[in-house]
Amino acid sequence: MTESPSAVELSIKPPDIATISPRGRGVPQPAREAPRRRRLGVLARTSPLAALTVLYLVGLALVAIFADRIAPYDPLLGNFAEIRQPPSALHLMGTDDGGRDVLSRIIFGARISLSVGFVSVAVGDLLGLVWGLTSGYVGGRFDLISQRVLEVVLSFPDLILGTMFMIVLGPGIGTLMVAIAVTRVPAATRIIRSTTLSVKERSYVDSARALGASPTRIIFQHIAPQCLAPLLIIVSAHLGIAITTEAALSFLGVGVPPPAPSWGVMLAGVSSRFTPLWWLGVFPGLAIASTVLAANLAGDALRDILDPQLRGSGR
Repeated sequence: MTESPSAVELSIKPPDIATISPRGRGVPQPAREAPRRRRLGVLARTSPLAALTVLYLVGLALVAIFADRIAPYDPLLGNFAEIRQPPSALHLMGTDDGGRDVLSRIIFGARISLSVGFVSVAVGDLLGLVWGLTSGYVGGRFDLISQRVLEVVLSFPDLILGTMFMIVLGPGIGTLMVAIAVTRVPAATRIIRSTTLSVKERSYVDSARALGASPTRIIFQHIAPQCLAPLLIIVSAHLGIAITTEAALSFLGVGVPPPAPSWGVMLAGVSSRFTPLWWLGVFPGLAIASTVLAANLAGDALRDILDPQLRGSGR
């Protein structure tokens, strides 16, 4: 004789398949995405300046990509009938000594500055990430020798080291990227190394090592994700430094060769005049300063979103 189901058994319903996550943990996908959207909304309300700087960098990147369509004039073609014209309706930022439109040169200069900045920072900080992870985890003699090498590189100022590389390798945008990337490696390596030394002593790393995980898996699966927050801070700071270094090297005549539309080349043209014209220095200088400031503020905003400690504190 079969027993009738109890009221408790009737009240139990099978889980809805649509609410189960693909990993089978029973967590609805909207529940995982909602906190991320809330963090973005809270960040936009609590730090509107950071949101504006992110929009500024995105807009500047779009301007650099579509510079051919946005610039009103050819940045290399001058009009001798309009030499040294102040800002007007025809030329919003005036013209330079060659009759070239300053606004068009700043737009095309954004392409050079951002490409040099992003590529050099990506290469330099990636090398610093791998170097710092390896040096901090392996330790011993390898760590000792690598730190001495970094100290030798750090003994040279960035501008002097970049100038030495440009003189040896020759002028050009490609060599400029390499020179700036080399100057970014030591700082990234030392910061990632210090984070690795702290993380590798934690219990979950010891557990992974006891279970037979290989050093490569421990480094890139357990330690590298914990370096995300400091890496974001490094990248944001180095992006601004790379842009200013490119402008400084171009200003000194060892960076982007003229008459390429580089912000540093434009400032170098101002310094060569006995009586400089204000619009030739103000507008390129504002472009450099605003981009560097936006990069630093955007890095702080990304850190607030992705830092696990800040997520746990509810910010």
